[in-house]
Amino acid sequence: MNILYLNPNGTIGGAEASLLHLMAGLRTAEPRWRLSLIAGSEGPLLARAGSLGVSTRVVAFPRAIGRLGDSTRRPASVRNLLSGGARMPAYVAKLRQAVRELRPDLMHSNGFKMHLLSACAPEAGVPLIWHIHDYVRSRPLMAPLLRLCAHRCSTAVTNSSSVAEDLRSLCTRGLRIEAVHNGIDTAAFAPEGPSLDLDAIAGLAPMDKRGVRVGLLGTFARWKGHETFLRALASVDPSISIRGYVIGASIYQSDGSQHSVEELKNVGRALGLEGRVGFTGYLDDSAAAIRSLDIVVHASTQPEPFGMVIIEAMACGKPVIVSGCGGASEIVEDRVNALTHEPGDVVALAARIQELAMSAKLRIQLGAAGRRTAERRFDRTRFAGEFARIYRRVTGSRN
Repeated sequence: MNILYLNPNGTIGGAEASLLHLMAGLRTAEPRWRLSLIAGSEGPLLARAGSLGVSTRVVAFPRAIGRLGDSTRRPASVRNLLSGGARMPAYVAKLRQAVRELRPDLMHSNGFKMHLLSACAPEAGVPLIWHIHDYVRSRPLMAPLLRLCAHRCSTAVTNSSSVAEDLRSLCTRGLRIEAVHNGIDTAAFAPEGPSLDLDAIAGLAPMDKRGVRVGLLGTFARWKGHETFLRALASVDPSISIRGYVIGASIYQSDGSQHSVEELKNVGRALGLEGRVGFTGYLDDSAAAIRSLDIVVHASTQPEPFGMVIIEAMACGKPVIVSGCGGASEIVEDRVNALTHEPGDVVALAARIQELAMSAKLRIQLGAAGRRTAERRFDRTRFAGEFARIYRRVTGSRN
């Protein structure tokens, strides 16, 4: 089978991490299959995919398309919509030509812009799968466009039952929808392995050995809860020796959908967190970054479609504090394999951080339970196997 993946950018966020785990799992499970990737921009995704034996190429988005965002907080301006829309036909023609050259048996798109563009560049007889990593219904631009193009999609695969229900409420007829939880390499994300000197990376003085390191990993999307995390850190009893770490960067081209690092640093300064919180930027080895922490925080202020960092931290045996709604609530059970809090609740998040910081026993207990959960439910062998089954169904292949 010849599978073509389409991703809107070359950077690595949660959707791209999921895609890399899928490719790696298929490489092991189905070594005869040919995998290709087209991305809308250059970036580390292409090198990582290439190292797995995936052929890669860039069909670069024009700036006007790259900047198109669909944030409910800052909707795309009319000017940006018109500019991006005017450049769509030329881009679709380039994409269609690249698809024809690769001659895939199946197309798998991995982001909203590519869902639409792939639906506009179909090849006769080539099934199209949309891999939906986010809620659709609340997006003012994408929701009606995806509903309009849904008849061109063979199957939509969502990363959680929560996202599947959201999509079903939008596409009420004709679109087959399946929920498949993400998977990771539980051997690479394991308690044993290298760690990083986060203080040195962030430009901070070394921390006292008895101190507790608390980190939030993720892109700087505004709904990921970075401000909530910083305010919670500022609310923890100052007599407790903790230090926070913001690990990640801005990765999107679209306007208004993300914080800048300077914006977050200014929030930290206003809260009096200088010297108590570090900003590391994007770190390629997320497993090593997680191992460097004592507590991992997930602080999304909106329902989380899934939460890759949650299962990565669990696999590394780290206790996780989770914003407990949406797809994230399908992963964890409060006080069994994680602690949970209501989205955006600064007081509750601060209380959970303080509770874990003061109890090494609870950290060990939750970390061990999280590791067992990751091994049982989120290994990428299961993940790749479920996609292989879907690929065979939509292509009618037995190979």
